Amino acid sequence: MKLLKTSFLSGISTLIKILSGFIVNKIVAVHIGPSGLAMIGQFQNLIQIILTFANGAIDNGVVKYIAEYQDQPDQRRKIISNSLIISVVCAFFMSAVLFIFNKEFSLYFLKDAQYSSIFIIFAFTIVLFALNSLFLAILNGFKEIKKFITVNIVSSIMTLIFVSLLVIYLKLYGALLALATSQAVVFFFTIFFVVKSSWFNIKNFYAKVDKAIMVKLGKYSLMALTTALTIPLAQIIVRDFITTTISADAAGFWQGVYKISDVYLMVITTSLSIYYLPRLSEIKDNNELRKEILQTYKIVMPIVTVLAVAIWIFKGFIIQVLFTDEFMPMKSLFMYQLIGDVFKVGAWLLAFIMVAKAMTRYYVAMEIIFSIIYVISSIAFIKYYGLIGSTMSFAFTYLLSFLALICIFRKIILSPKNTA
Repeated sequence: MKLLKTSFLSGISTLIKILSGFIVNKIVAVHIGPSGLAMIGQFQNLIQIILTFANGAIDNGVVKYIAEYQDQPDQRRKIISNSLIISVVCAFFMSAVLFIFNKEFSLYFLKDAQYSSIFIIFAFTIVLFALNSLFLAILNGFKEIKKFITVNIVSSIMTLIFVSLLVIYLKLYGALLALATSQAVVFFFTIFFVVKSSWFNIKNFYAKVDKAIMVKLGKYSLMALTTALTIPLAQIIVRDFITTTISADAAGFWQGVYKISDVYLMVITTSLSIYYLPRLSEIKDNNELRKEILQTYKIVMPIVTVLAVAIWIFKGFIIQVLFTDEFMPMKSLFMYQLIGDVFKVGAWLLAFIMVAKAMTRYYVAMEIIFSIIYVISSIAFIKYYGLIGSTMSFAFTYLLSFLALICIFRKIILSPKNTA
């Protein structure tokens, strides 16, 4: 199966990214502590929202249609040129917003005007962020796996060096500065690799604006924008609620558990992001689609379950390695977080079908509904159970999401009458 081959090829990239994340996490924990980690998490969520708007939220659409139009070079050219127009226009717009409202962003999200300069710098680098993201999506769509993996390896190493140095010398300000600029630096390495690709031709970037292409990409833009707003915003609300009702350190413990989930699930998501969307986009027959999904489940779910169990067993050791003894109170948060991770991956595999098939209405509705459920249940559970309620609500939300997506998959996605 090509998934296994892709997983093997991306293994080195994933390993380097995970190791880089571990090292950065340790440096941040030692030099900044739990409250600083919570603020970094807040800024990372904000960056997710801003960058998705900055490139028009079209990455998944670019991957899907370049893969789908593999025998139609003219259509591919239109996808590349129109996606570039969208990315550049959106990036300059977001750049202006950040520059004009830098103090407001700093006060509202970081609770201190002294970080307003971070947003000014971010305003000048955001175009490079957007272009880097677009070029990576194009590489993925063309299935240039080796180049895609190489760029990701370079990105991980550069981020490690950049973040580590700035955190050591500038503490929290350095961490925020690194997050606002690292991918802009990586852009120049991305360009070095993509210029050698056959598709990197000036004529591919100069096609006229195509209304039909814009509409197609717009569907993906709506889905990605919904995700960019709902998930990070939900995390921002929950983190802020924990900080306000319990403490900033408690928010740091919660952020630490989330960070561990993000890192180990990278083993799953990296391979699937490279393989899964282009593959699902190619499939036209429902029986073949069903077979591909079931085959992927047989490979992925046992892996994520074993990883979750292993992390549960060695959670104390993991905290000591990745953080410091100051973070030991987060041990109680692992069980429900890991259960939620398993349900999350199960739901994610099904949700990607809606992305691949441009089922915009269902995708948007699911993201909004379950983000609201997550926020409401988090507030309720935290009030009743304390900090552990934050991870209980995580598991609860993704269990409901997984069950709902199974129903959609069985009754709608594989139905020949599906017109979403």
